[in-house]
Amino acid sequence: MIAKLIKKALKICFISSPIFIGMVAVSYANENNLVHVRLKDRLDRPTDGYCFDILGTGSNLRLEVPLFTHNCKSGPTPDSAVIYTSKGQLLFPSAQVCVTAFGVNNTVLPGTAVLLRPCDYRVSFFDTQNLQKFEHLKNGQLKLRGSNLCLAVGGESSRTYSPLDRWRVLSLERCTSTKLSHSAWEMVSLK
Repeated sequence: MIAKLIKKALKICFISSPIFIGMVAVSYANENNLVHVRLKDRLDRPTDGYCFDILGTGSNLRLEVPLFTHNCKSGPTPDSAVIYTSKGQLLFPSAQVCVTAFGVNNTVLPGTAVLLRPCDYRVSFFDTQNLQKFEHLKNGQLKLRGSNLCLAVGGESSRTYSPLDRWRVLSLERCTSTKLSHSAWEMVSLK
């Protein structure tokens, strides 16, 4: 499974959705880089916690909707396995997309949604160059470079399609006024 994800990450693929059409070339190798980005505080999920997640499963990933968090899965899955690149990008290799802050004119506001777009994607009115690079701070926060905004989960959770699973909103909030319980992350290796 991991080898297949990495193999996809090494290919040039075409991405087509109602939001964007583009060509992406990704050259990130080494399956040891696959991680779950998991909230350090498990909140209301004491056994598994919350991880970044793309809505959908397998070939039905919904790339056009915002990224969210879901209770963590036990191993690498196409909707949750991430590579934290040397450029500071959070890449989902199975879908060839990076975590992207929504912004206008390179300005991101607190409470903004977190999107999925091809890494280094450029199009009129939405150049992602400065909207996809995150610093993993010593306190665990993932800070959007050049801002005082960090990735954070919402204060409430709700069930998903299964009564056993929960999800939370993921957004960018002011690092200094967001509780670490909702904004400190760890990279959990998926070796």
